[in-house]
Amino acid sequence: MERGLAVQTLAPWRLTDYVTLTKPRIILLLVVTAYCAMVAAEGGWPGWMLTVDTLGGLTLSIGAAHAINMWFDRDIDQLMERTRRRPVASGRLAPEEALSFGIFLETASFMWLTWSVNSWTAAASLAGFLFYVLVYTVWLKRRTTQNIVIGGAAGAFPPLVGWAAVNPHLGWAPWLMFVIIFLWTPPHFWALALYKQEDYRRANIPMLPVVKGRSVTTRQMAVYALLLIPASLALYAVDPALGTLYLASAVILDLLFGAAVWTLWRQWPPMTPERVFASSLFYMAGLFGSMVLGTLWH
Repeated sequence: MERGLAVQTLAPWRLTDYVTLTKPRIILLLVVTAYCAMVAAEGGWPGWMLTVDTLGGLTLSIGAAHAINMWFDRDIDQLMERTRRRPVASGRLAPEEALSFGIFLETASFMWLTWSVNSWTAAASLAGFLFYVLVYTVWLKRRTTQNIVIGGAAGAFPPLVGWAAVNPHLGWAPWLMFVIIFLWTPPHFWALALYKQEDYRRANIPMLPVVKGRSVTTRQMAVYALLLIPASLALYAVDPALGTLYLASAVILDLLFGAAVWTLWRQWPPMTPERVFASSLFYMAGLFGSMVLGTLWH
């Protein structure tokens, strides 16, 4: 009786830990980019059933990648203040639980997307999962300062997933969305790495700020922010149906984000990495949000 009561008491905490394994806040951002791509591909609101099936399957896949990431990185997560309270690193969940959970989620995701949406959507989601787990987590993260540049492409797959759900023919527009996220990821993540670099140093992860220093990092951030301008404008050129609202928003957001990164690099006027990180989130939300509004009001 006492043991049953203990299990019943602990069960909600274990459920919370399993949810934490999936990194829900990151899932939300990625799923939003997929949905915005669905709206752009449809030229309006996609059907509710297709939306639920696509975003539900994608959510499982992203959560699976994160769970396996926490399984593989449990040793370095224990050394970093930002990550040491994660379920596996803290010992609340056994490593094999996280690994099994991740494999289960990805299997369910692939089957769900294949049967309820289409095989192209399932393949795009699986590709993003494999890129994050094998290319970023296993291969690059602990070996090179370019880990987040190449490995960050994993976060660029959701627009391909969303577009393929509506239209399996992937033209220029979804690939440019991929490029935009790919170029946005380094300044976004390096801003975080700049004010968390002591964590990465303790864990011996070769993040660019740790290996090359602030000056080199901020200069490279400025390069990527500059490259975002033609990429975001090219998207309107290949898909004018996004509307002039998107075009105007892209110009304004490019200028604001570029200015934030530039001032961090030049250190005049004063700018902090935390503010650039927040600016990067505003940029991504604003750009993809304007795709939806521009498409609906076009």
